[in-house]
Amino acid sequence: MPDTFFGWVWFMFIKYLPLFLQGAGTTILIAVVGTVAGFIIGTLVAIVRTIPMHKKDHIVKKIVLKIARGILAAYVELFRATPMMVQAVLIYYGSLQYFGIDMPALLAGIVVVSINTGAYMAEIVRGGIISIDVGQTEGALSIGMTHWQTMLHVIMPQALRNIMPSIGNEFVINIKDSSVLSVISVTELFFMAKSSAGTYYKFFEAFVIACIIYFVINFTITRILLKIERKMDGPDSYVLGSQNMTAEEMKLILNKSIEGKK
Repeated sequence: MPDTFFGWVWFMFIKYLPLFLQGAGTTILIAVVGTVAGFIIGTLVAIVRTIPMHKKDHIVKKIVLKIARGILAAYVELFRATPMMVQAVLIYYGSLQYFGIDMPALLAGIVVVSINTGAYMAEIVRGGIISIDVGQTEGALSIGMTHWQTMLHVIMPQALRNIMPSIGNEFVINIKDSSVLSVISVTELFFMAKSSAGTYYKFFEAFVIACIIYFVINFTITRILLKIERKMDGPDSYVLGSQNMTAEEMKLILNKSIEGKK
């Protein structure tokens, strides 16, 4: 058996590599699905909460919209003001105890992360929508677009770029916060590290390995997200071609612009 700290770290890494990889895979799966589902939930909530209400609107529309806004506001405040660990316990055990729904732990974990992320995404997306100049909304409505069409084709494509850093931040947070799902026995990275540590009672060594894996995952994902953000920014400068320019001249200017950006 190893007799040094690094010896134990290497020994446990090699011996329990399949467990660590399985846990890392589950962690990434939960984070990806939870972030995507949370973004969809948050976008729908934000769009509903930004539907304008006018004096000339029908009374039924006003009542329905006020009730919907109240419910959605309560959802956002509830899930933002309570810990994800508590939410996981309530949803996983409460659904079985009171509704007879026996969800697999992994499914319950994904549901919890999705709903929790949706609450945060709702405010992020709403902030992105508000950041777009109101004149664009007025222009879209003036040509006959509905509120949903305006959001989908005019506002959201621009808002998405503004909120991209926040979406990436939520993704990284979900990777780390998925560790709390071990409370309902989801076999993510933290759970696997704890399981491997129990055999030889080498908890410090096992969690050093887990820490390194978390760092590698988040560092890699952060760099990928930065690349995506830069792609969404477009070129630093735009060249306006004239009718007198030939195709070869325009191509040469474009190539120089690309090379300068690199």
